[in-house]
Amino acid sequence: MATVETRSLTKRFDGTNAVDGIDLAVHEAEFLVLLGPSGSGKTTLLRLIAGLEAPTSGDILVGGRVVTGLPPRAHNMAMVFQSYALYPHLSVAGNIAFPLEAQRMPREAIARKVSWAAALFGIGHLLSRKPRQLSGGERQRVALARAVVREPVAFLLDEPLSNLDAKLRTSAREELQQLQRRLATTTIYVTHDQIEALALGDRVAILDHGRVHQLGTPQQVYEQPADTFVATFIGSPPMNLVDTDALVTGFRPEHFLPREVYGSDEALEPFPFHITRIENLGSDRLVYGLLEPPLPPAKVISRIPCTVTFPLETGARYPFAVRRADLRRFDPRSGASLGVASSVAPSVRPA
Repeated sequence: MATVETRSLTKRFDGTNAVDGIDLAVHEAEFLVLLGPSGSGKTTLLRLIAGLEAPTSGDILVGGRVVTGLPPRAHNMAMVFQSYALYPHLSVAGNIAFPLEAQRMPREAIARKVSWAAALFGIGHLLSRKPRQLSGGERQRVALARAVVREPVAFLLDEPLSNLDAKLRTSAREELQQLQRRLATTTIYVTHDQIEALALGDRVAILDHGRVHQLGTPQQVYEQPADTFVATFIGSPPMNLVDTDALVTGFRPEHFLPREVYGSDEALEPFPFHITRIENLGSDRLVYGLLEPPLPPAKVISRIPCTVTFPLETGARYPFAVRRADLRRFDPRSGASLGVASSVAPSVRPA
């Protein structure tokens, strides 16, 4: 178990910074998630930390010791790839034992560690099978067992659940989180799935174009986005943005509700709303439409839980509202957060 740090870490490919001067500090036993769209630099950053790529500039520190330029074994981290990277000619036991055999560990010690890791993941009955005889979930467990058996200072996981079906991903996510808590090993996890990131991470680092836009707890990045990129990348549907003369005002779809839902004593910002489409999703209704005069017709979305039975019809106009405490302000040029908005300016344009 150790801290992992990057200082001004940069990786350039063909004149482009895939990782652009990232400063990051991962605490001992922390579960940090790197979240971002394809091409944001998250996998490159993970490979730099593992020592599989050499940085163009900057430093990597493990437990306070600079390991920049040293071979991967000096980083002492275990990496689980999206493809699992199991050796097809080896049995499950052989795959788990492989990193220990590379260290020339005695056979008796290897056997004990393989049994321990297999029991940890409930795959002791699979030790004689080959990878082709396993399901996707079983392969994922073998890859994790192979990582754990080394007892590294940190786990690096590159979208290890992406090949699983939706139901198995949910159960595997829960198992992975419980395992990390039990082992108390520093873990860095890469994903493009925001639900996975918010469910797993102690903190989430949101990347785009090689830069970290925000680093915070799941609650912080959702409720207090650092800029308009985070505001629209996190959340499904994303945050509504309305562009005014002086600023951009944002509000989450679940905060944009019929006026009647709120109490009479709440500080609200009114929004005349013309509904163009309604999607009934069982637990929620997604209501699409346009803001109406005195506001120009900006497209916005409301997410209404099934417990709110207020009748709504397509083509009709309704008074909607948002608590003023739930409004967010952003700089129209940089997109940076300016904090909580007290109201919406009367001169508004669609974002």
